[in-house]
Amino acid sequence: MSSRWVVFFAVPEEARPFLTLLGKRGQGLAPLSPPVSGAQGWRAGAGDVWVSGMGARRAGNLADAVLSNQDVDWVLTCGFAGGLDPSIPTGTVLYDEDAGFPVGFPRTPELRKGRFHLADSVAASAQAKARLWAQTGAQAVDMESQVIRDLCRARAVPSATVRVISDAASEDLPLDFGALMTPDQRIDFLRLAGALLRSPGKVPALIRFSRSLSQSAGNLARVLDGLTS
Repeated sequence: MSSRWVVFFAVPEEARPFLTLLGKRGQGLAPLSPPVSGAQGWRAGAGDVWVSGMGARRAGNLADAVLSNQDVDWVLTCGFAGGLDPSIPTGTVLYDEDAGFPVGFPRTPELRKGRFHLADSVAASAQAKARLWAQTGAQAVDMESQVIRDLCRARAVPSATVRVISDAASEDLPLDFGALMTPDQRIDFLRLAGALLRSPGKVPALIRFSRSLSQSAGNLARVLDGLTS
């Protein structure tokens, strides 16, 4: 019998390329009824894909509900991560797995073992990322993985973090996205429009960043496609 897996993302932009690849291999994506408000989910063959919304609280609430309602053999927590290690370029996929994780990770130049730091806000500047690198020694920072992994460990469900570097340690984000979030951790597009009106010179950098995000999400999707095939 095939194993039952679950993949968690925070935002749709992280999940979309992976969902596209699942559809191309004939998985027949079927929408799932979310167990918590604001989440989105799809069934794809032997696995489920969930989007929680940003932040530890939303990710934890969704993961707790999903893991409480079904038997799961293994879990991946996935998406973008800010780079902290100056040697790791944008677009690199990092992973960290439990001992005895049942799926093997391939050895490729695009995939590296790393350690992740949980933050409660976006590290928007190279200076902020340098401080985290010095304080934690972690290779990357994200806002959801640790809480999902802790819930999995409490239930003896093997898990791994698989995330792609969306912005290298030396890169400032074109905008402070943390300041543009709504209370439920979604982009406030009115605030975004206001920020761009105040700083129109940032528009080209934002366009370049959007293209880079798309490429990075594609890199992550190809790794996840191999792990879930």
